[in-house]
Amino acid sequence: MSGTKTSTYAARIHRVCDYIYQHLDEEMPLDLLCQIAHFSKFHFHRQFSDYTGISVTRFVQLMRLKRASYRLAFDKESRVIDIALEAQFENPESFSRAFKHAFEQTPSQFRAEPRWPEWHTRVQFTLPKNEACQVMDIKIVNFKQTKVALLEHRGPPDRVYESVSKFIEWRKQSKQSPVATSQSYGIVYDNPETTAPEEFRFDICGSIKDDVAENSQGIKSAEIQGGRCAVLRHNGSLDNVGESVCRMYAEWLPESGEELRDYPCFFHYLTLITDVQEHELKTDIYLPLK
Repeated sequence: MSGTKTSTYAARIHRVCDYIYQHLDEEMPLDLLCQIAHFSKFHFHRQFSDYTGISVTRFVQLMRLKRASYRLAFDKESRVIDIALEAQFENPESFSRAFKHAFEQTPSQFRAEPRWPEWHTRVQFTLPKNEACQVMDIKIVNFKQTKVALLEHRGPPDRVYESVSKFIEWRKQSKQSPVATSQSYGIVYDNPETTAPEEFRFDICGSIKDDVAENSQGIKSAEIQGGRCAVLRHNGSLDNVGESVCRMYAEWLPESGEELRDYPCFFHYLTLITDVQEHELKTDIYLPLK
């Protein structure tokens, strides 16, 4: 297949995936997905499976179960039956069977103790590179030094959600960093693609006004350093935020004439997975500059 045709087909598959992400609450007739992809049914099934590794039916179900996973883990007050109906299952029993088949845990087991490493292996896909989404709109800003509550995550990247849950627990218990009034940040010390899992470092932060009181979760007071930064808005899932970071370092920085400051890259989470759908996430990536 020629490079041009490969790029065109990749863009079509991305359009279908974007549609799926945005309409998980709705029925998705095969005819409609074929129309979006501009493929016949036969070619659509084949192309979609070739690019994603699974059928479109399975992909849709897994994306719904992935969203349900976030609700189970981070929204403890939601009833399993409501989460099941939101995931387009007729009853909790069919939802439970599908969930266990996908993640080898029942919804109740996952809510009590999520096995995040195994979960990650089942919900992440290597989609084709979308050449149509290559423009980077990077701005230079002055980031104001920010006092934060900070939780250190040290260990495999696929266990970060365990630390996130601990931070959310502290936020709810302490009321020192409520989601409604606090900004959420993440400080990235290492590239997960090149760092041994046990050596990966990542800090989970929430802006605060007062010092953090003694607590059982290991949260402490800290500051995010102020100064000049290059900032890029990343829209959508955080599964591929690393691609945006790499492009800032590899493509933008060498051409910019700028030099990096001795401070790690950090994220400002403008929206959270507990509040919006995954495709609606907005994250600003900051590269500290001299």
